[in-house]
Amino acid sequence: MTSKTEESAAALGYEQARDELIEVVRRMEAGGTTLEESLALWERGEELAKVCRRWLDGARARLDAALAEQGEDGDGDDDED
Repeated sequence: MTSKTEESAAALGYEQARDELIEVVRRMEAGGTTLEESLALWERGEELAKVCRRWLDGARARLDAALAEQGEDGDGDDDED
């Protein structure tokens, strides 16, 4: 079962998730939060990191597919020699 915060994180674009993750890290590094607040920030950061990873993995898969397709189409240079 997913929580509302997980669902809202999953709906974010890469740049939105990255920017929010940067803010979470900044707040944690600044300190001055209670243990409960720190745990909530850490959990949110983990969710945002997963979103970023999914976006990056998807981008890598698309690049790999495009490169593989380009390789299959070939540029024909090797066959002409």
